[in-house]
Amino acid sequence: MEDYTVGMVLTFFLIITKLVGSGKHIPTTLDGPFDPVTIRFDPSLRQGSDDIPMNDPRLKKNVTSIFPEQIALAVSTPTSMWVSWVTGDAQIGSNVTALEPASVASEVWYGKESGKYTNKRKGNATVYSQLYPFVGLLNYTSGIIHHVRIDGLEPGIKYYYKCGDSSLSAMSEEHVFETLPLPGHSSYPRRIAVIGDLGLTRNSSTTIDHLTKNDPSLILMVGDLTYANQYLTTGGKGVPCFSCAFPDAPIRESYQPRWDGWGRFMEPLISKVPMMVIEGNHEIEPQVAEITFKSYLTSTGAQYAWLKEDLGKVDRTVTPWLVAAWHPPWYNSYSSHYQEFECMRQEMEELLYQYGIDIVFSGHVHAYERMNRVYNYTLDSCGPVYITVGDGGNIEKVDVDHADVPGKCPSQGDNKPEFGGVCHLNFSSGPAKGRFCWDRQPEWSAFRESSFGHGILEVLNSTYALWTWHRNQDIYKEDSPGDQIYIVRRPELCFPSTTLKVISPFNTSSESTILHYFLLISCGKRNGIFIKNNDDYALYMLS
Repeated sequence: MEDYTVGMVLTFFLIITKLVGSGKHIPTTLDGPFDPVTIRFDPSLRQGSDDIPMNDPRLKKNVTSIFPEQIALAVSTPTSMWVSWVTGDAQIGSNVTALEPASVASEVWYGKESGKYTNKRKGNATVYSQLYPFVGLLNYTSGIIHHVRIDGLEPGIKYYYKCGDSSLSAMSEEHVFETLPLPGHSSYPRRIAVIGDLGLTRNSSTTIDHLTKNDPSLILMVGDLTYANQYLTTGGKGVPCFSCAFPDAPIRESYQPRWDGWGRFMEPLISKVPMMVIEGNHEIEPQVAEITFKSYLTSTGAQYAWLKEDLGKVDRTVTPWLVAAWHPPWYNSYSSHYQEFECMRQEMEELLYQYGIDIVFSGHVHAYERMNRVYNYTLDSCGPVYITVGDGGNIEKVDVDHADVPGKCPSQGDNKPEFGGVCHLNFSSGPAKGRFCWDRQPEWSAFRESSFGHGILEVLNSTYALWTWHRNQDIYKEDSPGDQIYIVRRPELCFPSTTLKVISPFNTSSESTILHYFLLISCGKRNGIFIKNNDDYALYMLS
């Protein structure tokens, strides 16, 4: 625990030192609502790029059949972790035979020191098949997919591990990860990366390189991973629009080896940083007997907890922040997918508002957009901050059209969801009253930009979190985020009966004073936050 406290102190020290040195003012949501800002697509950049081919070294299989590949981590609890990998050779053809999962054991060796594995755990394995009952379409069956849950871990500690089958002398090289801290009022994951609609293009590669450079402790993937369904089952070249390129296809086909390529492409990152995944529309992948989501569901993760029951279990004194994520955005001012999931918003938004959700992350729209706090299309200081990050770099290209631009407003017959009903509506109040689209950027849209990128969320304490969106074109620039803001919870306003009160605000420009109070806050002896105000720092100590 002492090591963890020291690490936390150093983290806060580095944050405050960076801000002191940069002299940059970072706005907070307390300054909002903000006037809408639009940064249009830079025509000097690529709007999209082709997929990386399967013979690229990052996508090719580089181990023999029984050795682990596509190694990935997923969080189970702060004291346990899922380790997953693949062995054996996938098959694709008109007739395929599934491998026997029990033919290769599932083992993980792990410990706190490199080369010293004091613990061993065994798990289970499975295979999946993607089958099509159409002449000329190829079927697929996967390699053996292994899952092992390792437990008894200490929070905030680095662990070294190998995975594979020791009886076959087929263990992986050593990998390392760090567990997350225990949930608590002043204990949070260090840096959470948020990314969506990634795919496997050259732009995707830049996104992952940039994200890796930003050193996250956890990755949240908000859907649309591989875009394997932009291909025919015979492979070939992926396309930005499947129905446009293949209008006579009997079903929305997919080329499942792209999943294997994606697993290899991501392994250098997600074998050391756990990734939590939400399904997107590109994971539907229909096949025989109306089976869907087959390749996605052969991933692990507790993705299906019933929302209301889950929210009711949250103790906000232990877990102050509530962050929700799903693939399609409810608030979206781009033409693409405009009001597509309005039924979902109408059915669920009130529940999230009642439970005080702080931030909502989505993808689906291939651009970046951050909203002002909003509820039911009305600016509301207790509403969540909705953020769209569907700009990971996929083959379908960046979205550049806005629904409020003349000639770009979709018709009410457009943007039908692949699941669920259609609930498109005209606005009943405000500047867009009586219309389907606004005639200017909506007031709830604070900032939007058509660029590829990813986001980093850093929770500083129970009321302040720093959100930074990094554009791909800024990968080699220092301290040049595309968008950055402190998201501030206001329990004293939105939940007055359970709130913390500000009791002693004061300004200081003394670095020794700043460091003194940050040490007290970081160690949990005081509760508060520093916010930069011109050349001074306002210190808010909370009761």
